[in-house]
Amino acid sequence: MSRFNLIDEKWIPVRFADGTRDELGIRNTLLRAKEIAAIEDSSPLVVAALHRFLLAVLYRALEGPTDIDQAKALFKEGLPSEKIEAYLGKWRDRFWLFDEAYPFGQNPNVPKNEIEPWTKLTAEFNATSNKVLFDHTETKNPGARQAQECARWLLSTMSFSLSGGRGYYPSPSSNAMMCIPLGRNLHQTLSFSLVPYPNREIMRGDSALWEREPKTLPLSIPKQMASGYADLYSWQARMILLEELPSGEVAVTRFVAGQGFDNPSGNPDPMQPYKADKTHGKLPVQFRADRGTWRDFDSLLPDDAALAPLTIQNTIRLSGRRIDLMPKSVLVLGLRYEPPNANVDFWRMERFVLPDALAGAHSVRVEIKKLLTEAEDAQKSLWSASNSFARDLLSRGDRNPDGKDIKKFVTQIPASSWYWSTLETRFHKILREYTLECDPDDIRCQWLKSVRDTLRAAWAQHSASVSMGDAWAIRALVKAESTVLRKLKELNEEILKLEPQQEGA
Repeated sequence: MSRFNLIDEKWIPVRFADGTRDELGIRNTLLRAKEIAAIEDSSPLVVAALHRFLLAVLYRALEGPTDIDQAKALFKEGLPSEKIEAYLGKWRDRFWLFDEAYPFGQNPNVPKNEIEPWTKLTAEFNATSNKVLFDHTETKNPGARQAQECARWLLSTMSFSLSGGRGYYPSPSSNAMMCIPLGRNLHQTLSFSLVPYPNREIMRGDSALWEREPKTLPLSIPKQMASGYADLYSWQARMILLEELPSGEVAVTRFVAGQGFDNPSGNPDPMQPYKADKTHGKLPVQFRADRGTWRDFDSLLPDDAALAPLTIQNTIRLSGRRIDLMPKSVLVLGLRYEPPNANVDFWRMERFVLPDALAGAHSVRVEIKKLLTEAEDAQKSLWSASNSFARDLLSRGDRNPDGKDIKKFVTQIPASSWYWSTLETRFHKILREYTLECDPDDIRCQWLKSVRDTLRAAWAQHSASVSMGDAWAIRALVKAESTVLRKLKELNEEILKLEPQQEGA
């Protein structure tokens, strides 16, 4: 018996413009997109997956856009309800979460003996070998969960499955930042990310997971390419079958490896920023455990190299560089893991201001990259001083510390972490100062002052912690601080060049 049709049932969590919250089905989410402020969920992975899923539905329902003019029409006029209603009506039988022949996003051919608890669907309630801090879910007997929760986790599994043994290939974009420009309502947000197909031929060859017959297992072709954006956004990285209880809940699921993803042409994921690598060519920018996302913010901004996310490039084209149509912020979310290890290191969801200057002719990416580079250069002097201090302190007596000992000691010095956390707050403020009328030299001068003051304060804090130590520690401190003092002198000289001359000086 078919049950829980995703078109009508309430399962997509949304916040309306007046602040109220509810859950909606696919139809109401799309048709009421102008009333909805945002999709919101406690899981960043679910938020990203729901956006990608709705975009896949739109690509198939609208059969486009295939050029910027179509995209601009959708942005200006709204999503065509007739096409959306017709598409959902045509494929209604493929959106049952529980169905014998076509369970949505699942495969009825998964063997009955491949049983896993529902926790296998989500990174938040992890397996016993990879528990999340403060998650006390019992994986052997975790109880049951509601159908709407499992529907959301089913989508996040498509987007964020990791590599592993037994032929467990990762999702196409599991280990990179996903960037979603946020409009004033969900309609604008989806329009910004509805990047036009490269051409009509790709659109015609595209398809979504629910439009195809369930695959026979085991797979005859372990890896294949995506046929288009809808295929990419609904990739079946795992073959799953939810087992419904009489209560309508789910306690266990059948779960095996799914379709591997192959991308020999290096086609970009529209939501991801990229960087140029001398050895490997174009690579996606990834989250790093030792580095805040803001330190790679320039990679989100367009330039002639076209490495910024296509979603943000599309945003600027749609808005026609009108500030009133530009998004004010961008959501950056995803997870991080180290292949071939299948354990999640962390997941993130961060929101950044998009500078108004993007609507003008300013080369904002170049300017912001320069600011970030200057911050990195200043921190190198702090690291060098900390390294010198650690080496000299550990060399007391006849000791000859190796690199590991020195590195371990340096990581215990809080100067660098304090430097970056303090400077991050200032960076978020500086983004708002990139208006159409801004003076880049004035902004740079302000930023260099922040870098200088933060560097000086970070080293002063470390010095204060050592000043009551013995003579050996104080000698190591005095010797080490020369690199910081030299950098402070360089920053002061650069600031003097940029500061306007005071009258009477």
